[in-house]
Amino acid sequence: MCPNSSKNQRQNWLNWGVFLLAVALNLNGVESGKSESSAFAGYVGPETCRGCHPVEYQRWSESAHGLAERPLRRATDQMAFHPPRSITHGADTTTIRTNGNELQIVTLGLESNLQPFRVERVIGNSPLIQFLTPFPGGRYQVQEASYEPNSNQWFYVYGDDFRNPGEYGHWTGRGMNWNSSCARCHNTRLKKNYNAATDSYHTTMAGMSVNCEACHGPLQKHLDWQQAHSPSTGSDPTVAPLSPARVMGLCASCHSRNTDLTGDFAPGDSFYDHYALEILDNSQRWYPDGQIKDEDYEFAPFLGSKMYQAGVTCLDCHTRDVTKPQFHGNDLCLKCHNGGYPKAPVINAAGHGHHKLTGKGGECVGCHLPVTVYMQRHSRHDHGFTIPDPLLTKELNIPNACNRCHTDKTADWAMKYTDNWYGTNMNRPSRERTRWIAAAEGGKASAKDKLIGLLSDTNQSPYWRSVSAAFLAEWADEPATKNALLRQSQNEHPLVRERVARSLEPALADTNVLKALNLLLNDPVRNVRVAAAWALRATLDLQSQAGQDLKCWLDLEADQPLGQFKIALFMLSRQQLAEGLKHLQKATAWDPISPPFLCTQAQVQDQLGQLEEALKTLDRAEAAVPDDPHIPYVRAMILRRNGRDAEAKAAVDRALRIQRDFQPAVVLRQKLMGME
Repeated sequence: MCPNSSKNQRQNWLNWGVFLLAVALNLNGVESGKSESSAFAGYVGPETCRGCHPVEYQRWSESAHGLAERPLRRATDQMAFHPPRSITHGADTTTIRTNGNELQIVTLGLESNLQPFRVERVIGNSPLIQFLTPFPGGRYQVQEASYEPNSNQWFYVYGDDFRNPGEYGHWTGRGMNWNSSCARCHNTRLKKNYNAATDSYHTTMAGMSVNCEACHGPLQKHLDWQQAHSPSTGSDPTVAPLSPARVMGLCASCHSRNTDLTGDFAPGDSFYDHYALEILDNSQRWYPDGQIKDEDYEFAPFLGSKMYQAGVTCLDCHTRDVTKPQFHGNDLCLKCHNGGYPKAPVINAAGHGHHKLTGKGGECVGCHLPVTVYMQRHSRHDHGFTIPDPLLTKELNIPNACNRCHTDKTADWAMKYTDNWYGTNMNRPSRERTRWIAAAEGGKASAKDKLIGLLSDTNQSPYWRSVSAAFLAEWADEPATKNALLRQSQNEHPLVRERVARSLEPALADTNVLKALNLLLNDPVRNVRVAAAWALRATLDLQSQAGQDLKCWLDLEADQPLGQFKIALFMLSRQQLAEGLKHLQKATAWDPISPPFLCTQAQVQDQLGQLEEALKTLDRAEAAVPDDPHIPYVRAMILRRNGRDAEAKAAVDRALRIQRDFQPAVVLRQKLMGME
């Protein structure tokens, strides 16, 4: 499992744009799909495959998929626990030990005291292992003390980000809950089964780890057919071929940062019918050229690559059974870039790369799939196939592959070589696109027309057109932007339609926008329907297909604080303030240091006539995150609404001391000064 964002990042992981939308509006658990018995019908388990496919089974059993999750194996796992050892992080010490028949981690628990916790399951194999501890309510929690088998070292998976008991991201918190965050990608055909009434789980699965049926689907019919026709020389009609679209959807379901809409994805299903893909947008989770920054995984950057646009799929490079590269070194890339594939330019690796062919510098992946280390030990390749551009490093602080290796050199040093080697070829359209997106991230209107052009360009991939739609939300109520978005509301790709639906929300007052969004409520693909339903949530018919889709999504996320916040926003948009407050209070109880949750709760409390409670809520927020200008700004708004202008001025001044150019506070201060 991958750890959630750091404490400092967490105050930004919920886009403040959502919060500001709630301000602008003035604030006036059951999984979908088949039943459990039906969902698991026909799954026979990997051992059944072993008899006919022994070679493939052996390779799989030793692979990252085969070892994605497993029960504890005392014979081998006790090597990590014996002899006992300790690791320190800050002022805390964690001890790893054996105690009789148990393997234990002694660390801070929910009550902020050292306790021994039994480990019961294992996630991962290489380069690191994480251990699962059973908790009440059917939970498993992922320990923050993790193990690197190759070095026989234990380490703190958050690095220098120290988390305290009671926080969302602490190992005992909901941010590190296996049922919600890890289970579906580390196992086969899983049902989370969260019960909101008891705040508990009854998580079930067709099989532990990512086994054969995770990709091929249930194989009982295949087994029956083979037994009935053995020995057989014919083609088995029960096994569906892995088409390119099916391959991409299967890989994307786990190898992307996404929002699960149904909890019911099965092999062969459309990815976009079950997931809302997270892409480069104004959340600051990506670099403006599309490179990964946070733990964004492989699929989204790959969608934005020239490789994907040329028709390359995951299985063109990775093996089917163990997903490792098909060839070593540059042989993998040169199987296409040697003149044998018409869409791939011929590349002479030595001449093109200007590096020796030995070592990292001589490999294509060293430049075009740069590595970022996550979870302190896990090196992952960016799959955007980007071009190293030191000029963008100098202009926009975007990392480039040259300086990732040559860490002792400057961007100017790298620019000298790239300009000498490649000349004007460095000035590619992707460089200009990056500049527009960086400008849009800064809210600069100069990017608007360029992004409109990108959205309308049929030669661009759906990914980059979707990215442009996401950023154009900033100017959605302007005629040119609105018309450009409306023209793409019937785009052939569901990712584009989904992003258009999201971006049109600020322009709901326009009748043409309402008409377009209402049409999207009946879109054939669920991710689009959910996006349109969220935009129209204030008046949505909950009995409609889109209404049911939205309800399913909200129910599915009800076990997380962000899910409770979304439910609250839904209630508030329908003028159900008291009901919305209940969900906000649950969100802040589960994540007590998130400014968006606390600030929205304070505003609702104020509107319900609970001014003193609202101010106490903001006290909590400022104590937890003293350097966020939004919090004193919200306090100033609330105080002004209640006629306490002197206190409001003090609060807005505090916001401006934190961030001098914080525009909402600047405007509010001008209004307050004008009242004197």
